[in-house]
Amino acid sequence: MIYFYVHHPRKENVMENSHISALSAKHAGLDARIKAETSRPMPDATLVASLKKQKLRLKEEMSAKH
Repeated sequence: MIYFYVHHPRKENVMENSHISALSAKHAGLDARIKAETSRPMPDATLVASLKKQKLRLKEEMSAKH
């Protein structure tokens, strides 16, 4: 029996949108963590820097998908 792969651009588009939505949700979560940490009396500067780097990587990945 021979099977043929049928290319479904609509399915790929749905998957890509889903991936971008997930990245966007992670980006928002990091933003919330950054705001929470910076609003503390003595924020952890190392943690804030790490979270900002993660947020930037996500933003770059999202812009590459568009």
